[in-house]
Order: sequence, then C-alpha cells, then structure tokens
Amino acid sequence: MAKKYSTLDKIEVDLKDNVYRGIVMPNSDSKTLFLKLESGYNLGILSKNIKKIKLIKKVSKNKTQSSHKIKHNNNLPLISILHTGGTIASKVDYNTGGVISRFEPEELIGMFPELEKIANIESIFISNIFSENLRFRDYKKLADAIEKEIKKGVKGIIIGHGTDTLHYTSAALSFMFDHLPIPIILVGSQRSSDRGSSDAALNLINAAYFIANTPFKGVGICMHKNIEDDSCLILPPLKTRKLHTSRRDAFKVVNSNPIAEVNYSKNKFIMFSKSENEQGTWKVKAKFEEKVGILKVYPNLNSKQIESFKGYKGLIIEGTGLGHISTDNSPENKKIFNTLKKLSKNCVIVMTSQCLFGRVNLNVYSTGRDLLKIGIIPGEDMLPETAYIKLAWLLGNYKKQEVRQMISKNLKGEINKRLDLEFL
Repeated sequence: MAKKYSTLDKIEVDLKDNVYRGIVMPNSDSKTLFLKLESGYNLGILSKNIKKIKLIKKVSKNKTQSSHKIKHNNNLPLISILHTGGTIASKVDYNTGGVISRFEPEELIGMFPELEKIANIESIFISNIFSENLRFRDYKKLADAIEKEIKKGVKGIIIGHGTDTLHYTSAALSFMFDHLPIPIILVGSQRSSDRGSSDAALNLINAAYFIANTPFKGVGICMHKNIEDDSCLILPPLKTRKLHTSRRDAFKVVNSNPIAEVNYSKNKFIMFSKSENEQGTWKVKAKFEEKVGILKVYPNLNSKQIESFKGYKGLIIEGTGLGHISTDNSPENKKIFNTLKKLSKNCVIVMTSQCLFGRVNLNVYSTGRDLLKIGIIPGEDMLPETAYIKLAWLLGNYKKQEVRQMISKNLKGEINKRLDLEFL
C-alpha cells in the first residue's frame, strides 16, 4: 500500500481484529510500524497484517514543542524545582524515539499545567544521571543549590530524583541541614510521563500543592499512597524505603508514620505529624566520609569478606533478626568474630537488621552480648541505608569518639524510642 504518512503523524491502523490509533515513531525496519499509543505504550505492528491506514493528523517533522508562556502571579508562592535526573521529567522525543528530559519551566508547565495554578515555578538543572550513579560529591552539589534557593526566599523546593536511591538522598539532606526554614520535598516517578499509568504528574503536583499550603519545614518524600491515581503521602526522609521495583506505591514507611496525605484534586491535605525542626538559624554540614561500607550477613559468610573492610572508618552490618552475625565456636565463625574484634578497634561498626521492621537488640542472646563486648554498636530501629548515610556524615564532621556516642542517638528522627504506629 502507498505510504501516506510520516514520522510524528497521528494515524489510525486497521488490522483484522483491532483498530489502533497513535503517533508514528521513528523506525528503520520497513517491515514493522511502531506506534506510540494514546495510552503511552509503544506497539509494533507487522506491515503485512495491516489492512488500512487512515491519516488523522499531519505533523511537520520540524515542529518543536510549543512554548508555554508563563506569567508571574503575585498571589502565588515561588517554588524551585531542582532536577537531578530520573524519570520524573522524562517523556518520549518523537524525533528520535528515545526518552528525553524537560527542564525549562515552560516545558514543565506544558507537561503539568496544574503547576501554574499552584505556584510560580522556577526550574533548575543540577544533573541528569541515574540515581544509582550518585556519589557523596553529588550530595554536596545539591546542598549548594538548595542553599542558593533558600537565600532567594523561595517558599519551598522540589527535588526531582530517580527512585532507586532516593531514600539515600533524603537521608543525606536530613543530616546535612539544621533548622531548615522551608519544606524540601523529593519526588520520583516509577513510570515516565508519556505512559498512561505514569505517576509523575500526581507526585509532582501534590508535592507543589503541599509546599504551597503547609507550615511544614524540613525534608520529605512525595510518592503515591497506593496504586490508585488520587492521593500521595508525604513520607519521612529517614524512615522510608523503596520496597517494590515497579509499583507506583513502591515507597513505604518503615517503623514510623507518614507526615501527611495530599490530594490536590480534592483541594485538601491531612497532617499526621508536625515538623521536627527546632527554632534556630539554618546551617549546613555537607561533608561525608568515603570509607564507609555495608556488609550483609548471610549463611556461609567468610572472614576474608570482613577483612576487605580493613582501612575503613565505618561499617554498617545488616545482620539477621535482632542483629546477629555468625560468631559460634566453629573454625570459620570464630575467625569472623576475631576479625570483627580486630576491625572494631579502628572502625566504627554499627549493627542493623535485615528485617527492616522492629529494632536491634543485642542483649537477648549470647551472640549479641558477645558483639557488644567487642564494641559493636546497636543501630536501634534505623534502616540500614539510613544508618549508612548517618555514619558517613558523622565521620565526615565529627571526631571518632563523638561519632561512637552520636550514632545511637536520635538526631533527626531516624530512631524511635517506641513504636506506636497507625499505618502498619
């Protein structure tokens, strides 16, 4: 059949059993037609199975995204969106077929027009990298950008971030900043904004709505409450973990409660807890010690794996149950114990649990009591990732003896004295 369409054109494809509408995507395979469906998903169709193609809308190949002119509204607060990467601002570029990110305010408003009704938006590019590639130096770079925005007098800051290590960054920001005068909300997206099932819009819009209407000051995370597309939760930065690879409600609170529930479409939010920030002048300590690691305990652990942390200044052990590691009198386990004992003389070692929920208690069994005797510090109910960030931050800013005293103290809400949870 004669080809009456081009890349970027919207067409209707009639097959034997189905009819599909979508935008023609770039393709070098003449035997297959690729469509971006209205649902956001991509579909490949073998040309031999096509009965008829109807052109719905002709789009010039040279057409670029229209620019949305933004007018400043003196009645709305100013919110800065800092971009570090991830799926939150991504969409498909139909000129290439690849995923691109949109960072200009006009482009963001074009993607999420509700933002213009909530606040005046400034959009600032920090980086565009996968979150698993972030390093401690990136936390410092982000802290510098936050300082600059606070001094400008913004009402709040949204940080667009990849989901995989978002909870590490939320922990880092919590420890770096004292007495934050504004809300800083990290927002991620499990699915890109082109997809019909995307969570990008709801997360970003609800984060902006929360900032514009709340007295909250401090760090939080805004993600879907459940798989439905209506409400988001503002989650505590030191008690939240990604617990699913792909669900929109992948982030869950562990050993704590959410800060708030937000529903922009219903024009309401519910606060569950107050800001923990005390009155004082805000300041930042952004140094982190590089030589800090995490060791996961598992059957058949070898003492040489512990020896690999020789020269490290800090180590988080993700132990079993109440905080255990193999330390009985069998030859290999005795080596593990002796290696830990030697390592603990120069390295701050903190015990957490793989169980996540609950808390470490090294006084229940002899294994735990033996660990206490050689200087292993109980991590209480801290998440392993939170303990890791906390230890690296403490070692970067305080003397070792101070660190040993501070690591088991609640500094920013990372440790609960008791658990009285409504949401578990």
